[in-house]
Amino acid sequence: MSRLGVLAFGDSITNGGGELQWGVALQSWALWVARGLRMPYSGFAVDGARISDVLAGQIPAVPPDARYDLGCLYIGVNDVRALDWDRATFERGHDAALAFLGERCERLLTVTVPLDLGRPRAGAKVQDANAAITASAARHGALVLDLSDFRARNLVMADHVHPTAFGQIAIAERALDVLQSDGMIVKVRPSALIYYETTRRARLRGDLTYAYRHLKVSTRAAWDRLRVAGTGGERSGT
Repeated sequence: MSRLGVLAFGDSITNGGGELQWGVALQSWALWVARGLRMPYSGFAVDGARISDVLAGQIPAVPPDARYDLGCLYIGVNDVRALDWDRATFERGHDAALAFLGERCERLLTVTVPLDLGRPRAGAKVQDANAAITASAARHGALVLDLSDFRARNLVMADHVHPTAFGQIAIAERALDVLQSDGMIVKVRPSALIYYETTRRARLRGDLTYAYRHLKVSTRAAWDRLRVAGTGGERSGT
């Protein structure tokens, strides 16, 4: 049976879409991976998704007879920022999603969550989520792309959740490194598929915009902490 390239589940980070960065479109890291492998892409990620949404909505959308070269799962950002976070529940769901992918994909790739997540920060719960992800991956023989150290002004938006256009490409480059070390052939690097120019004025305007947005996010986070006295929070909607 012929395989259909790359299959991806997740939230808005994998769904992609957003502002241009120096004229470069914001596309899903998983789509960039497919382009790097020169393979077709099937993306089922949905903005705001949690692991329960992957199981209830994304998995059933896959054609029953379809088979893929690579299955990608990046989920957990919305789960770990929710009030009802529970590692055991998340790990069971993650395990079930990888089991589904394992039945239909030649290789599996899953992704950990950056430690510097959100404002206010998600905190120690992220380490819990990453432990669940790596444990689930080990049970299913999935490759792990470690994004625990992923952070940078030009790679992550001011909300400290969503990657920028360059951030998506950086994630894809890391993913391709993991896949290449496992024997997959990388046909082209995503960074070689983009072209952009910057000017001093444009960089200054970008820095000022980022600083303004970062101040808004930080101020809102501080206000939320005061308003709910450490007991509330909001779904990130990624």
